[in-house]
Amino acid sequence: MTTTLATGRPLPQPTLASREFWASGADDVLRIAQCTNCGKRNHPQSVLCPVCGGRDLPLQPVSGKAFVVGLTVNVQQWLPDFPPPYVIAVVALEEDPDVRLTTNIVGCEPDDVAVGTRVRVLFEQVDDSIWLPLFEIDPDAVGEPAPMPEPDDYRSRLRAPFSAKRFEDRVAITGVGQSKVGRRLMVDPLSLTVDACLSAVADAGLTLDDIDGLSTYPGRYGGGMSEGGIMPVEQALRVRPTWVNAGSELHGQNGAIVAAMLAVASGLCRHVLCFRTVWESSHSALARSGQWAASTNRATDMFEYLYPFGAMSASNWIACQASNYFHRYGDAKEALGAIAVTARDNASANPEAVYRDPITMDDYLNARPISTPFGLYDCDVPVDAGIAVIVSAVDTVKDLPGQPVLVEAVGTQVMENLSWDQSTLAHLPQTLGPGAHLWSRTELRPDDVDVGLIYDGFTFDALSWIEALGFCEFGGAKDFIDGGKTISIDGSLPLNPHGGQLSAGRTHGFGFFREAVLQLRGQAPGRQVDDPKVAVVSSGGGVPSGAILLRTN
Repeated sequence: MTTTLATGRPLPQPTLASREFWASGADDVLRIAQCTNCGKRNHPQSVLCPVCGGRDLPLQPVSGKAFVVGLTVNVQQWLPDFPPPYVIAVVALEEDPDVRLTTNIVGCEPDDVAVGTRVRVLFEQVDDSIWLPLFEIDPDAVGEPAPMPEPDDYRSRLRAPFSAKRFEDRVAITGVGQSKVGRRLMVDPLSLTVDACLSAVADAGLTLDDIDGLSTYPGRYGGGMSEGGIMPVEQALRVRPTWVNAGSELHGQNGAIVAAMLAVASGLCRHVLCFRTVWESSHSALARSGQWAASTNRATDMFEYLYPFGAMSASNWIACQASNYFHRYGDAKEALGAIAVTARDNASANPEAVYRDPITMDDYLNARPISTPFGLYDCDVPVDAGIAVIVSAVDTVKDLPGQPVLVEAVGTQVMENLSWDQSTLAHLPQTLGPGAHLWSRTELRPDDVDVGLIYDGFTFDALSWIEALGFCEFGGAKDFIDGGKTISIDGSLPLNPHGGQLSAGRTHGFGFFREAVLQLRGQAPGRQVDDPKVAVVSSGGGVPSGAILLRTN
């Protein structure tokens, strides 16, 4: 059935590859790409069959029947003409559960839908050549909810190190710096970057003349996510680098630091200045007040298959994975709450944190919902801040006045599909690969870690990383966290002593790295973990991510 409802949805921008898919609902038939050689289906349509390598993958009709593998009830108003609440779901095709679509479940109350609910397609025409595939509960479905597909054995894809020579042994972290951190500072973001960079250079005992490389995430980027990248920073600092690096498709935000390690280990550079600046808090305020033009473009790239269904935020995408985790392993809401409450407890001892007032489990459970199962305290806090890190050649350490931190190992391997909805179902995507890869590059093990600086853009991110890094088995985080005892400052795995992004502020990865360095140096008064020797740092989640193991000298 096709509907032509008035819609406030963002429209997808059909590409040469996707325009046939968006138009295929004109006759009420869902069509998915299928390899003519081996019969394997895939979505979005690929140019190469992931199974046999075939190049002929035309769209072919499917039944339109599917089942829910993840869902969230979005309560947050992201769009002026697309009012909540509405159900965002990831559905798997009955014919091939490996093929999934992000969509909306319509025609029912939100509470009527659960993981396993069987659904069928209907189409909403939103443009002359675009029909969105929505889904409704299938009235003809009988029996038990659909069984969930078994998770892929991602760890079987681990690539063993091919050389005993490790680049990690040739580098050291010699300096860290941070600008002022706050909400709606209304400060030029380039100024924040320069403040952080100068602080890091001074912390390392260097001068700008010593810096011969620059590395950043994500480079030139909109939405308050960058000061503008390499060009304005080089123009401000005038370091005349021999190497630069910038991009968003790195191994998490700290992938910019890993890239710097490789440049130094290769001999191309001696001291690389890495930087990361966010000013989302001010940018959002300026956009709301009309002082900053908001983009009205159609949804492109990976957002082409997300935004038209009101899945505007990572809170929506990751909530779908959290719902699958809850279905598979049991309700872990209080474990997420323990992560949030612990973060705030830690932030209370950090004068740089933006939120320092304590919260209780009751506060957490009764907080305003955002996108189920996430409430307000499950989500990190946008701030304005700049952070910088110096990566140096290890043989320069003896000439520097500070206390270096050494790099034990990095985890960067991509083992999962690089996608928010075609990848792992029960964890934050792109955590399992880096987690397994990290331990293949060191003889240390999770029990050797003294402090965890683990990405917590959402509480479920941290839970996923705890399991992916091997601190407990899959599904075991609830017992491992033990109501917060294990992850407290004096627990066996102190988690984010600075308050993490949940309470200290969303410094987007680099804040965890800086805190790890301060902890290993013993320079975190009020929140200092007792004599740490090894710290694990993770960053990102989604596409892609990374992990780093740091140690004292």
